[in-house]
Amino acid sequence: MPDLDIVPATAADVDAVHHIEQASFPAPWRREFFAAEVTAENRYNIVATRDGVVIGYLFGMWIFDEMHVNKIAVDAAHRRQGVAHALMERCFDFAAQHGISTMSLEVRQSNRAAQEFYRFLEFETSYIRKRYYPDGEAAVVMVRAM
Repeated sequence: MPDLDIVPATAADVDAVHHIEQASFPAPWRREFFAAEVTAENRYNIVATRDGVVIGYLFGMWIFDEMHVNKIAVDAAHRRQGVAHALMERCFDFAAQHGISTMSLEVRQSNRAAQEFYRFLEFETSYIRKRYYPDGEAAVVMVRAM
């Protein structure tokens, strides 16, 4: 995507990331969580921008050879344009460069579209984590061998 830039997330991006987060999830992370993540150890946090405006983000963490995608979202006006795919591909590149062998994430059990997206990216359902979200909904834990 020639008009899309993917760069490391910084403290200057936190407000925009949090805005997208609030619009995207029924139980969004608090702003302080994102602010802490951009400076934490063993994190891989990136933002997708167009014309200098943050339109998507991916926040992940890794330990040894395992990586977990904590958060990924795209602004509603920019969905279904390959932004999330580009963010995930960049994450896969990072994983390959750092010897990561397994990547995991959680997705709401009711979010079939997201589950299909992750299956397209070769994630497989590992198990269901009951009552994972604050509203009591279960999470589908998905894993991909790298």
